Amino acid sequence: MSQSPFQKFTVKKKNSVVKEQIRQEKKTYRKERNAFFDKKKEEEYQARMAKKNGMATKAADNSKATLALSNKQEVKPAAEANGTRTTPKFKPTGGAAKTPHAKSEKAAAANDNAPTGVMPLNKFMAHCGVCSRRDAVALISAGKVKINGEVATEPGYKIKQTDEVIYNGKKLFVTKNLVYILLNKPKDYITTTDDPQGRKTVLQLIQKATTERVYPIGRLDRNTSGVLLLTNDGDLTQKLSHPSYEIKKIYEAKLDKPLTKTDFDKIIKGLKLEDGEVQVDSLAYADSKDKSIIGIEIHSGRNRIVRRIFEHLGYDVKGLDRVMYANLTKKNVERSKWRYLSDKEIRLLKYMNASKTKQPI
Repeated sequence: MSQSPFQKFTVKKKNSVVKEQIRQEKKTYRKERNAFFDKKKEEEYQARMAKKNGMATKAADNSKATLALSNKQEVKPAAEANGTRTTPKFKPTGGAAKTPHAKSEKAAAANDNAPTGVMPLNKFMAHCGVCSRRDAVALISAGKVKINGEVATEPGYKIKQTDEVIYNGKKLFVTKNLVYILLNKPKDYITTTDDPQGRKTVLQLIQKATTERVYPIGRLDRNTSGVLLLTNDGDLTQKLSHPSYEIKKIYEAKLDKPLTKTDFDKIIKGLKLEDGEVQVDSLAYADSKDKSIIGIEIHSGRNRIVRRIFEHLGYDVKGLDRVMYANLTKKNVERSKWRYLSDKEIRLLKYMNASKTKQPI
C-alpha cells in the first residue's frame, strides 16, 4: 500500500503551524551558527593577543640578555689593566675586521632595490596601511608627513629603509600581514578611522578582527547600511577606489513614495546633476507590490550619488542599503557582523576588471 491505512484517522497540522515550526527551526539554527562563529572569532582573537604578548615577553628577555652581555664586556678592560690578559684571543689575518652586523656594499645595494627597500612616499604610506596612494598625496601636500624630522612635500620622494617617516606623531612601518574584512554595516556608524565628535565608527565593530590597522575602502553615509570592505592593502584600495576600474555597486533604496514610470525612465536615460551627468547601469522595482522599493546598479563613486539621484526628482530616501560591492554580497553576514574574505575572493578582487586602463594619478 502506498500510504498507511491509519493515515486518515490522524489529525494533520495546519499549514500555518508547519510554517511557524520551520521558521523557529531556522531561527534556532541561525542562533547556533552565529554563536559558533562568534566563539571561533573570540578564540582567534585571544590566540593573536597571546602570541603578541609572547613576542613582547621574548623581546624583553632578549633585551635583558643584551644588557647582561654588555655589562660582561665592560669588565674585560679592567681585567686587562690588572694584567690578566695582555694579548688578544683572536688575531686578525688581514684586512678590516668585520662586525656581526656589517654588510657588504653589494648586499646593501640589493637590499635597497628590494620591494620594501626603496619606494615612493605615497606608496610607502599605502603599504603601511595609512590610506590609499591618492589619499596619501593629499596628506603629504598638506604637510602632515615628516621624513627624518623634516616636513615632506614630494609624494614621489624615494623612501629608504634608513629613513624615519612620521605621520600623526607615529613612526610608520610597512605592513606585511594583509587583512581583508567584509562588514555588514548598520546605520548610525560612520566610515572613518576616528571621529573628533565622538560618534560611533565602523572600526569599533571589527576591533576583535585584527591587530593590524585597517581602513574602509570608499565610504558609506552614516544612515546607509550594507556591504563595506576594510583592509590594510593599499594597492587593492587604490584599485577599487579608482573610477577607471568601474567597480559595480548595487543598492536597495526605500523611497517616501512610489517611483513613477516617468521618473523611472528619466533615471534610465540619465540625469544631469550639479556636478555633471550621471548614468545608472540598471534600475528595477525590487518589490512588484511596492514600487517605493527600488534596486539600482551603478559604478559611479561620487559622493551620495544614489540619494542625490532620487532627491533630484523630488523623492526622499528613507532607507538605503548596499547589497553588493565588487561582486561581494552580505549573504550569511548579519547586520553589524563581519567575516574575512576567502583566498578566492581576494584573488578575484585583485584581478577584477584587469583590462581597464588605470588613469595616471
